[in-house]
Amino acid sequence: MNKTDKIYIAGHRGMVGSAIVRRLQKDGYTNIITRTSKELDLKEQGAVRDFFAKEKPDHVVLAAAKVGGIHANNVYRAQFLYENLMIESNVIHHAHENGVKKLLFLGSSCIYPKMAPQPLKEETLLSGFLEQTNEPYAIAKIAGIKLAESYRRQYGSNFISAMPTNLYGPNDNYDLNNSHVLPALIRKFHTAKVTNAPAVEVWGSGSPRREFLHVDDLADACFHLMQHYDEEMFVNIGTGEDLTIKELAELIQDVVGYTGVIKWNTEKPDGTPRKLMDVSRLHNMGWKHRIGLREGITSVYAEFAKSEMAKV
Repeated sequence: MNKTDKIYIAGHRGMVGSAIVRRLQKDGYTNIITRTSKELDLKEQGAVRDFFAKEKPDHVVLAAAKVGGIHANNVYRAQFLYENLMIESNVIHHAHENGVKKLLFLGSSCIYPKMAPQPLKEETLLSGFLEQTNEPYAIAKIAGIKLAESYRRQYGSNFISAMPTNLYGPNDNYDLNNSHVLPALIRKFHTAKVTNAPAVEVWGSGSPRREFLHVDDLADACFHLMQHYDEEMFVNIGTGEDLTIKELAELIQDVVGYTGVIKWNTEKPDGTPRKLMDVSRLHNMGWKHRIGLREGITSVYAEFAKSEMAKV
């Protein structure tokens, strides 16, 4: 990418898209195109067609998606499948139709089979059954990978895909009904702290293991791939390190400064037992994460607490 190239970031208001915009701006990229969902509904084929025909971007990062945690994925199954299929199909097809030089499609670690060997290698895709609670979202993301791969094979399009692990950071979603585990725990412990609640309920047993990557590290990895990677195989993006949900909860409890107890609701689902990414391919390309988990959580909690204080 040249610094004068026109770069379209789909989903620029989300946690991932906004981090990628910050990363590009940090390196002096100024010709960045964005559209809010009100300005451009990526589910509408005609609107996407007209946008690409008019703007003719040189590069595209597809970070727009319908996302949520276990509860949202399980309840809004049709929405998660339909909306994500429409978004990625429209953007990838019209990027091809309008001669985009390079496109990066962003997926999720949930694409892997529930019982795939750990850590998760890219080659294990489609080797087993998916986790039922988020199967529609996973199928949509697998379809996006295959779209990018197929446009490359049939037309020679330089479309690549990257699969991030669990993310957190600025512009995260802290709504308890549809957020992911880390921001949900931050909100729960913060609320318990300010209300002097004696206990915090956390879903599941606490035994599943999860990996977490700060979104600014993800954005840096995406920038690295856009500059240096041009192959068909999608790339895992993560830290290569994980911890149990119990350890995560205790870490967040410590960072927040909550002194009550944690109550585990074992009637609620755990989800996949473990999701650790094998990031050896990315490490071999010369990229590694920089932000440690405690450092990252401390930073985002300070930002969250400040925003909550501003509401009072």
